Amino acid sequence: MVSQGATVLTLQEPVVQVRGLTTRFGTNVIHDGLNLDIRPGEILGVVGGSGTGKSVLLRTIIGLLQPAAGDIRVLGRRIKPNGERHGLAQRMGVLFQQGALYSSLTVLENVALVLVEHAKLPRREAEHLAAVKIALVGLPSIAGERYPAELSGGMIKRAALARALALDPEVLFLDEPTAGLDPISAAEFDQLLLTLRNALGLTVMLVTHDLDTLYATCDRVAVLANKRVLTVGPINDVAQTNDAWVQAYFQGPRARAARGDV
Repeated sequence: MVSQGATVLTLQEPVVQVRGLTTRFGTNVIHDGLNLDIRPGEILGVVGGSGTGKSVLLRTIIGLLQPAAGDIRVLGRRIKPNGERHGLAQRMGVLFQQGALYSSLTVLENVALVLVEHAKLPRREAEHLAAVKIALVGLPSIAGERYPAELSGGMIKRAALARALALDPEVLFLDEPTAGLDPISAAEFDQLLLTLRNALGLTVMLVTHDLDTLYATCDRVAVLANKRVLTVGPINDVAQTNDAWVQAYFQGPRARAARGDV
């Protein structure tokens, strides 16, 4: 099956546009001339074998890593070679793989901190809005009083998502959001992502290995290989690509189970 929450995409300019991207660490070239577009309102899944630079790509797009060459534009604005993101930081939300919550702060304080630091809100107003975001991601109000160490894996992901949504971003970047979750929690997160995308009109870049997540949420999938995007399109089209890794990934028993094949 393909995403039940798929939107009708328009011919607008891409929300994210990557052209000729080259990234390297020392002499190790990760990407070489990579091109990628993310369309308005879509959930784009990014997959690839180990070492293909999925997370590096995400971190480069949001300006945390500096590319060796290429042009990156988000919401029509260029991400500068030095990672400068003037006017963009508040329009992009990010959920990192481990959640990256501050362990010494409660969930409410974690979310409110973003609003205090970036939106310059008074503490009381920031905490009120933080409570709204916590409720938005399906957490009970009591979760706001707890520290990350007191939460389950699924609750940590939701708390981190609440923080990513604190500034009402237009684009959401997710790095392995269901990693480490049990199947029920992962499925609940997938449905939450679809609900939020549809309700808030978000554009989402999703790095994942989770086939269930790909089939449940993604409008399109991009496969990284040989330092570039090998193919990108609807998941059923991508699954037919004549490539050994793609065939092993999308035609194996786990992929058949994710599709619901008998």
